[in-house]
Amino acid sequence: MINAIIFDFGDIFINLEKETQIDEFKKIGLHGPNEELVAYNDLFEKGKISEIDFIKSFEKCIPNAGIEDIIKAWNAVIGDFPLYRLEFLQMLASKYRLFLLTNTDSIHISRFEHKVGMSFYTDFYRCFEKVYYSFEMGRRKPDPEIFNIILRKHDLSPKKTLFVDDKKINTDAAASIGLHVWNLQVGKEDVVDLFEQKHLPL
Repeated sequence: MINAIIFDFGDIFINLEKETQIDEFKKIGLHGPNEELVAYNDLFEKGKISEIDFIKSFEKCIPNAGIEDIIKAWNAVIGDFPLYRLEFLQMLASKYRLFLLTNTDSIHISRFEHKVGMSFYTDFYRCFEKVYYSFEMGRRKPDPEIFNIILRKHDLSPKKTLFVDDKKINTDAAASIGLHVWNLQVGKEDVVDLFEQKHLPL
């Protein structure tokens, strides 16, 4: 019997506008990511470099773009957070131990909190025993150890824990250490369909 659920954040609760972000970067001269930018993003999501160092990593590709332009484009990915998902989460919180585990960075979290407002994000965070951000943990999914840290810290049994994420590489990593998983298909499934997923042992 499942008694704990670890949730991803992006495209699980908050919608991500990836195409909008791409379009915003095109407007300031960046036509798609490259290996160097991906590497800097990895470091930033692990909290290994500062916000300003991350923003400056774009300057080589788009030297004419200002810092504010880059931040605006970077944050364009942050979409809406439907209220019905928060209400569903609040219902779950009365029945399960809940945790949030997301690969993210300080700029995106600041944008999310500013966009939804203090009342909303306070209600959201209150649903979880603990919120885990990759940039605070110093590691990212799909590193299996990121799951083990949470399991150990909160005395969770993998056999009684469900992990929900939209990326298969992450759910595969969680499954490899014994967690139950739901690889949610964005656009076809919604987190509020949790109990309708017959393959989930809930």
